[in-house]
Amino acid sequence: MARPDADEEQEKPLAPEVDKLRGKLIRFMAINLGLLFLALMVVIAAIVYKSRKATPVSPPLAGDIQVPAGEPLSGDIVLPVGAKVVGQSLSGSRLSIDAELADGSRAIFVYDIAERRLIGRFAIRNK
Repeated sequence: MARPDADEEQEKPLAPEVDKLRGKLIRFMAINLGLLFLALMVVIAAIVYKSRKATPVSPPLAGDIQVPAGEPLSGDIVLPVGAKVVGQSLSGSRLSIDAELADGSRAIFVYDIAERRLIGRFAIRNK
């Protein structure tokens, strides 16, 4: 391969119209990159703002049950006729009652104290 002449290796000056167009393109690119950077900063600022304003969601605890001051919490838990309470367990605002029914079988009743309603009944049987 023949080596090009030293004159051809040097850059030739651009024509004035091409140089003017090149300047406009550089200015256009700088403005667009500046606007893009500004838009990106606005999006990041909005994400940070939203993440700081968000409150963490946590399940209500037994201590979060609203009780009027000076009055004890009261309510009724209805079990079937003839049922005897064998045991109970409290977890958060949920109460489980192990009961022996009138026919001798056993069942577990799950009661939500905060909502004041029975949410489940599970029969205990042998296979």
